[in-house]
Amino acid sequence: MDILTKARTLFASDRYATSLSGIEIAAVGDHQAECIMLLSADHCNARGVAMGGAIYTLADFCAAVAANSEYIESGDLHWVSLDATVHYLAPATVEATLKATCFAIKTGRTTALMHTTIESPDKGKLVAIVETTMIRC
Repeated sequence: MDILTKARTLFASDRYATSLSGIEIAAVGDHQAECIMLLSADHCNARGVAMGGAIYTLADFCAAVAANSEYIESGDLHWVSLDATVHYLAPATVEATLKATCFAIKTGRTTALMHTTIESPDKGKLVAIVETTMIRC
């Protein structure tokens, strides 16, 4: 089984991100990951644009996959979010595909700093930038 398939199998138990939010892992590598989510009306607020929480869920999940990439083979997950700063830059609408791309800026013994961009490639816009501090537990 290749690493992408293993990652998808391992993170399938994160049901809020995968089953409820519909996020799919598109790529995973050395402290980096790419995830996609097709926005539905369920992800949107009363104005018809993506809720901040939906965008953050995508970023948080992608950061978790990237940070834990070295543990996918063993199935042991050690990194979780400690805090995050989200910069919302543009609205995303129903039926837009959001792509999260995350990489580690710095990985230490107990903390890591992850950088995630959320884009809507089909709409041609950068939706958000998220900096996440992860903690090893």
